[in-house]
Amino acid sequence: MPVPSVTAPVRPPRPAPDDRVKRVFDVLLATVLLLLTAPLMAAVAVAVAVGLGRPVLFRQCRIGRADRPFELVKFRTMREPRGTLTSDADRITPLGRWLRATSLDELPTLWNVVRGDMSLVGPRPLLPEYLGRYSPTQARRHEVRPGVTGLAQVRGRNSLDWDDKLALDVEYVRHRSLRLDLSILAATVRTVLRREGISAAGSATAPEFLGSRR
Repeated sequence: MPVPSVTAPVRPPRPAPDDRVKRVFDVLLATVLLLLTAPLMAAVAVAVAVGLGRPVLFRQCRIGRADRPFELVKFRTMREPRGTLTSDADRITPLGRWLRATSLDELPTLWNVVRGDMSLVGPRPLLPEYLGRYSPTQARRHEVRPGVTGLAQVRGRNSLDWDDKLALDVEYVRHRSLRLDLSILAATVRTVLRREGISAAGSATAPEFLGSRR
């Protein structure tokens, strides 16, 4: 599936002291996690194939560092849109809800980390159409690789509104360090086990970002 091009100004990343060490850490840990979770991913793939059919993987264009598009890979959690099944709430299945609640749908995203599209920790990768909706401050989230988890994910996840999530993304960019990454990874384990902030109020996932209200 080709990744569509995105016409947008490319923001040069601002380097931080730990950025090179962070990349090595990302590749090593993501590779280890891919190897350790391979049997689990195989089981999830079979469950998705039986419960939702093929394709097993969900692929979508997202925006990464310096506004560059890439193809995000996750396990499918929703039926294909057809007939009256058009909204996320209608399309998501019980299996899909469980995969999202446990974050098992995110396991294939580790491959995006190894490839260099993403980091283990950073702002979550969002859709291309959001590019023109950020304020100049919010656009700083694209100075770093997007993350499998991030500061916003351990401070409320989808229970936060967009302004708060994006403010936390920028806070991470400003203060990023390997020490902060380690604390976020530890907090992510607690968040996943507690199944906190899985969806926004009144939404199966999160509402569309239409632009900052602040």
